[in-house]
Amino acid sequence: MRPWEEAIRCVTPYVPGEQPKGNDLVKLNTNENPYPPSPAVLACLREMEGGILRKYPDPASAELVKALAERYGLSEDRIFVGVGSDDVLALSFLTFFNSHRPVLFPDITYSFYKVWAELFGVPYETPALDEDLRIRPEDYRRENGGVIFPNPNAPTGLYMPLDQVEEITAANQDSVVIVDEAYVDFAGPSAAELLDKYENLLVVQTFSKSRSLAGLRVGFAMGSPRLIKALNDVKYSFNSYTMNLPAQLLGAASVRDEAYFRECVERIKETRERAKERLRGLGFSFPDSQANFLFVTHPRVQAGELFEALKGEHIYVRYFNAPRLDKYLRITIGTDEEMEKLFDFLERYLGK
Repeated sequence: MRPWEEAIRCVTPYVPGEQPKGNDLVKLNTNENPYPPSPAVLACLREMEGGILRKYPDPASAELVKALAERYGLSEDRIFVGVGSDDVLALSFLTFFNSHRPVLFPDITYSFYKVWAELFGVPYETPALDEDLRIRPEDYRRENGGVIFPNPNAPTGLYMPLDQVEEITAANQDSVVIVDEAYVDFAGPSAAELLDKYENLLVVQTFSKSRSLAGLRVGFAMGSPRLIKALNDVKYSFNSYTMNLPAQLLGAASVRDEAYFRECVERIKETRERAKERLRGLGFSFPDSQANFLFVTHPRVQAGELFEALKGEHIYVRYFNAPRLDKYLRITIGTDEEMEKLFDFLERYLGK
C-alpha cells in the first residue's frame, strides 16, 4: 500500500438497482413510478428559457419551499429541500447523529443507513424485525444517539400505524427521530401529523416515487425550525447551490397539481392490490405491502434462479443476496400492461 493510500477513507458503498437500457423491457426493480409526471411539470419545462441556466440557482429554493409549505400546512422555516431524499438523509446523519451513543435502525431496512453510518463514523445498532418482518417499537426504548426507520419499511413494504410511530418518537425525545417516508403516499397517514407535538421529529419524503420525478432528484424534510436551521447550516457549509433551478421550478409545479398526484397514486394502489391476488394464486407469499412494491417468496422456486430467469426475458426485479432476504424478490408495481407481462411469464415458468 502506498503511503497516501493509508489515508483514504474505505467504505462498502450502497449498491443501486440496475438501470438497464432499451425499450423492450419491463423495469420493476427500482420502485420508480410507471406513469409520467404531472402535465403541469411538462408545461413548466416547455416554458423554461435557456437563460435560467446561466446564473446560479436560488440557494434557498424559495419557490419549491413555498409550494411544499402550502401543501403541508407548515411555515416555510419548517421545510428543507435536497437533491433527492438520499441527499436529505445523508445530511441528516451528518447533522444530527454525532454523539458517542449508537443510532438505531432496523436490521432489515434501507441499506444506505448502514453506509452513511460507516462513512460518517456513526456508531449504530440494528434491532431485529420480528418474525412477521415488523418493527417492534419496544426495541427503540434504549439509550441511543438517534433513531431512523422507513415507514413503510423497505424492502418489506410494511406500514407502521401512526400510534406506533408516536410511541417511538415520544420515547426518544432526547435524540432526533427520523421517519423516512419515501413510500407513505401509497400507505397511511404521514408522521407529519405529529410535528406540532415533537420538536425532535424529522419527516423525510421524496418526489421519486409518487410524483414520478426520480430523474429530477428532489427530496425534502419537514421538522421544527431548529432542526431545519441545523440542516441548512450544514448544507451551506459545503455547498450553497445543491439544487438546480429547473428542479426547483418543476418540483413546485408538481406539488401544485394535487389532482394528478392523487390520480396516479390511486392507480398504483389499485394495481398493487390486483397484483397481490394474482401472485397469491401463483403460490407466492409476501408481507402485506402498503408501498409501490411487493416483497415476494415462493416455496418451490429459489429467488435467485427466478431473478435470473426473469432477467433473461427482459423483466427486471430486485434480488438481495443477503441473510434473511435471499428468499425474496422485490417487485415494483408497474402499469397494468407491465404487470400482465410479468404474470404471463410466471405462469409459464411455474407451469400454471
